[in-house]
Amino acid sequence: MRAPELASYQRRFLRSQAHPLRPLVQVGEGGLSASLLGALEEALRDHELVKVRLREPQDKKAAARELAEASRSALCGVVGHTVILYRPHPEEPQIELPTR
Repeated sequence: MRAPELASYQRRFLRSQAHPLRPLVQVGEGGLSASLLGALEEALRDHELVKVRLREPQDKKAAARELAEASRSALCGVVGHTVILYRPHPEEPQIELPTR
């Protein structure tokens, strides 16, 4: 399964949808671990749109790209130390993306 390809207006829509959400996964000093990736997989499967909180990253954008690649999800944006990731459910997508 590959990460979804999103247009800029779709990423903007997903960022607006993520605004009221609380971070479900937090990356601590240990960085990416198997248990963290497992928690992220479960959160993406259950919610499709997830916020991940980074704790004092050296490079926020590189950490966000690494999280997106590891979880095969689309990176919607980085706001402060929070990363917004999206991956549609394989059988029953809940979020309907806008089209032009």
